[in-house]
Amino acid sequence: MNPTLIILVVLAFLILFASFFTVKQQTSAIIERFGRFNSIRQSGLQLKIPVFDRIAGRISLKIQQLDVIIETKTLDDVFVKLKVSVQFKVIKDKVYDAFYKLDYPHDQITSYVFDVVRAEVPKMKLDDVFVKKDDIAIAVKLELNEAMSNYGYDIIKTLVTDIDPDSQVKEAMNRINAADREKTAAQYEGDAQRILIVERAKAEAESKRLQGKGIADQRREIARGLEESVEVLNRAGINSQEASALIVITQHYDTLQSIGADTNSNLILLPNNPNAASSMLNDMVTSLVAANTIESSAAAGRKSKK
Repeated sequence: MNPTLIILVVLAFLILFASFFTVKQQTSAIIERFGRFNSIRQSGLQLKIPVFDRIAGRISLKIQQLDVIIETKTLDDVFVKLKVSVQFKVIKDKVYDAFYKLDYPHDQITSYVFDVVRAEVPKMKLDDVFVKKDDIAIAVKLELNEAMSNYGYDIIKTLVTDIDPDSQVKEAMNRINAADREKTAAQYEGDAQRILIVERAKAEAESKRLQGKGIADQRREIARGLEESVEVLNRAGINSQEASALIVITQHYDTLQSIGADTNSNLILLPNNPNAASSMLNDMVTSLVAANTIESSAAAGRKSKK
C-alpha cells in the first residue's frame, strides 16, 4: 500500500476527529476563528473547522456560590466579621459579555460586596446588625444586580450567613445575657415564694377560722349538755347550786381520765384525792351561797330605797 495514501488517510481521520466536539449540559462553549469571536455553542455534539476554529473557553451556566468574609466596624465601635454568600449564574443570552467583559468575575463580585457591607454596617449598632442582617443582604443583592447584569451575570440570592463579633465583645454579651437570665430567674423565684407565703397565710387563716368555729360549736354543745344535766338533777330533787357543783366535780374527774388516757400528754399535777374533790365541792357551794346572799341583800336594799 502506498505510504502517501496511508498518511493522507490518517490525516483525514485526524481532521475529521478534530472537527467534532461535545459540550456538557448547562455549559456554553465559545468558538473563535483566527482569534476572533465566532459563535457560542450549547450542550451536545458540535462541529468546527479544524485549524481555523478553536474552543476559546467554556462557561458553566449552573448556579455558583461565592463566600465573602468582610471585617468592618459598627456604629457603636465594635469590629465584626460578616460572611456573605452570593449565589449567581451566567445569563444564557449574555455568555459573550460574561466571557469577554470580565476576566475575574469573583473578584468583581467581592469588591461590590465589600463596598456595600462597609457602607451599611457602620450605620448600625451591633444588636441591629443581627436583627437587620436580611436588610444588609437585600442591599448587597440590589447593588450586585445593577452592576453585574451589564457583565452577563444574574445575582440569584445573597445571604448573610455568619456574624462574628470580636471575642471580648462576645464574652461581654454572654455575661450580660447570663445576668439578665439570673435576674429573671430571681424574679420568678421571688414571685413563687410570695405566692407560697400568701397561700400558706390564707390556708392558716382558714384553718383558724374553722378551728374557732369548732371550738364555739363545742362550747355551745357543752353548755347545752350542762343545762340539760342541771334540769335532770333538779327533777331529782337536787337544787341548782348542788347540781352545778356536782357537774364541775364530774368534769374534773373526766379531765383527769382524759389526761391519763393520752400517752403523749405532758406531766400535769392536779389534786385527785377524795378530800381534794370534797374540798373543791365545798368551796364551790360556799361561793354559790355567798353569791346568792349578796344578790338577795342588794335586792332588799333597792326595795327599801323605793
